Amino acid sequence: MSQTKLYTLVFIFLFSAFTWAQKGMNDDPEIVQSNINGRIEQFANYLEKFNYQEAQRNLDEALRIAEENDLKKNLGIIYTLKGKLQLIIEEKDNAFNTLNKAIKILSEIKDDAHLADAYRTLGEVFISKGDYFQALDYLKSSKNLYEQESVDKGIAETLLLEGKTYILLKKYREARSVLEQSTAYAKKSELLKIQSEGLLTHAFVYNKLGDNEKAVELSNEGLRIAKANNFMAILNEGYLMSSNLHNNIGNYQLSRNYLKSHVKLKDSIRDLTRFSSTKDQETQDLLQTTIAENEKLKEQAKAEEEDDGVRNLITILSVALITILSLLTLSLYKNNNIRLKTNNMLHKKNGELIIAKEKAELASKTKANFLSTVTHELRTPLYAVTGLSNMLLEENPKPEQIQHLKSLKFSGDYLLTFINDILQINKIEANKVELEPEPFNLRKKINNIILALNNSAEDNNVKIHFEYDKNLPENFIADQIKISQILINLIGNSIKFTKDGDIWIRVYQMEIKDKMYTLRFEVEDNGIGISQEKQDNMFESFNQGSIQINRKYGGTGLGLSIVKGLIDILKGEIHVKSKLEVGTTFFFDIPLEFTGEKEAKEKKSSYFDKENTELDLTNVKILVVEDNKINQMITKKILTKMGLKCDIIDNGTDAVEMIKTNGYNLILMDIHMPGISGIEATKRVRSFDKELTIFALTAVTIEDKMHEFEEAGFTDIIPKPFKQEEFEKKLYNALAPKQDRTASA
Repeated sequence: MSQTKLYTLVFIFLFSAFTWAQKGMNDDPEIVQSNINGRIEQFANYLEKFNYQEAQRNLDEALRIAEENDLKKNLGIIYTLKGKLQLIIEEKDNAFNTLNKAIKILSEIKDDAHLADAYRTLGEVFISKGDYFQALDYLKSSKNLYEQESVDKGIAETLLLEGKTYILLKKYREARSVLEQSTAYAKKSELLKIQSEGLLTHAFVYNKLGDNEKAVELSNEGLRIAKANNFMAILNEGYLMSSNLHNNIGNYQLSRNYLKSHVKLKDSIRDLTRFSSTKDQETQDLLQTTIAENEKLKEQAKAEEEDDGVRNLITILSVALITILSLLTLSLYKNNNIRLKTNNMLHKKNGELIIAKEKAELASKTKANFLSTVTHELRTPLYAVTGLSNMLLEENPKPEQIQHLKSLKFSGDYLLTFINDILQINKIEANKVELEPEPFNLRKKINNIILALNNSAEDNNVKIHFEYDKNLPENFIADQIKISQILINLIGNSIKFTKDGDIWIRVYQMEIKDKMYTLRFEVEDNGIGISQEKQDNMFESFNQGSIQINRKYGGTGLGLSIVKGLIDILKGEIHVKSKLEVGTTFFFDIPLEFTGEKEAKEKKSSYFDKENTELDLTNVKILVVEDNKINQMITKKILTKMGLKCDIIDNGTDAVEMIKTNGYNLILMDIHMPGISGIEATKRVRSFDKELTIFALTAVTIEDKMHEFEEAGFTDIIPKPFKQEEFEKKLYNALAPKQDRTASA
């Protein structure tokens, strides 16, 4: 028994000494780096022998050491090598994700030489995926970095890959030029492997270009170098290429000889690969051997039952320990495999999600920039179209001109509606629509909408019926503009698709909770109806029944999408019931707050009517800052009809000087002008006048520039082309308080 204790103490001592020594070695940077380099060297050796399992094992061990010691440069190099191995064993997606890790690390530490390796390998990944133009981009980036670092081997290898890519694109002349450069670099630096492969690839190109004599010369030289240096993989491909080359030029005997050499060498390589794959079984074989030995030990234990008790106990403990270790080994082996597969799957999915997210963000940004640019460029000429058509219609045109002017006005209004619909959709999708609740009379609001649409209804011989629940109050607090937009779209839609029929608009109560009423709105028609198939996606943007319907009835296909978005913002729901050739009913529920008042206050309908206005416009002076001559004329005409006097200037610099020397009540400032912009001009005015009312009269999308406008000091914004009523309202509200202050003073 004392002997057993002695063995135990010796074991503990040796284990402690080994652990201490191992810890000391792991703390030494030179030893750590030496371990990593050794593993990478072993990886290269096994890769050369097609033993991918052992190559992977050595690389994983190097990666573990580098991660434990946080060696960024080594991590970047190892991830690049790992990506190359994953490409070889056809794990393309894993290779893509691994190489992106390498690129991120190497970019951060500015290791351009190894970053070039990662770019080149990523180019190979794109070649394997068939994305040759993307591959060329990465290969060219790699080549530039190698040239910057004067790495001849890297330049030669990258040029060789670039040449192969051009071959895949069937651009043989470009391939020839690049391969000549690759071979020159390889020859200069005595890079025999690259030189032999480059010569063989070059021979293939010359064959495609019809110069078979040159192709045979290059092929023979490439095979000679590969054979002399035992470059098996290159020699294998070279034999096949030479066989095809001689077959093309009619030298069939030599072609067959090369083909036989290729088949023989290919079989030899396959045997090597098969041998390397058997290494996967070594752990399992070792485990089986251990279990067999356990059985033998058990039999020996039974045969030696007459031995003393201490020896018997040691034997039993040994058997138990070996059994436990064997089971533990098996469990760890299986768990490690499961973990590797799970990690690979997670890396792949994570990479896909990152790529998808970046693409979505780029698409969203591109869409927003496109909409902003297009709407600005369209709004400016539309201001002239709508303004001039309105002016000409009001100036007693000739009878034969009226229809043409109405057509022009209709086209301008249609295009403006389309632009506004696109912007509305964009705002809804970006969650930039804000609610503006205010008291209003719901019944009167709907009546006004019906009156506004009645002309269109009469053109289609349609009668509109309005039913308002008699027990329902009329005055509510809500965003009446958005409710109007919803109803105008739905009623307008019904009018468009109904001929010689009827439309019923109903409003009634669904639920009451305190002052909150949930109201149901219905718009029913007996028009053409909607098929069930079209009902499923009718609330999507740019969706219409069919091309024929679009041509016959017109429209942008955005109306119902806007309706759905606005009802969602109002915390409501919308549904549709329809049957072809019978009719359609849209119904939606939204919550509205009861005001408790008997009558909502009516807004002033006309602001600058000479009979109704309370403003003294005699001394009101307005400065219009606008460089477009047509827009100058239109704005001045509109202001003159409102009884307002204005001066006009066409640039921001002169505008600032005029404001300094004249007592203007209000400024209408364009944004885009020669010289300084309207924003810069407003900033200069604010340096000496903080109170002056300055409106940004602009075609820029408001949401895009709101922050910039606020910083510059604009009082408010009037988007072009503007609606007459809104324009008058803003000017009236700006001028009224000033006159009140003047009167009180």
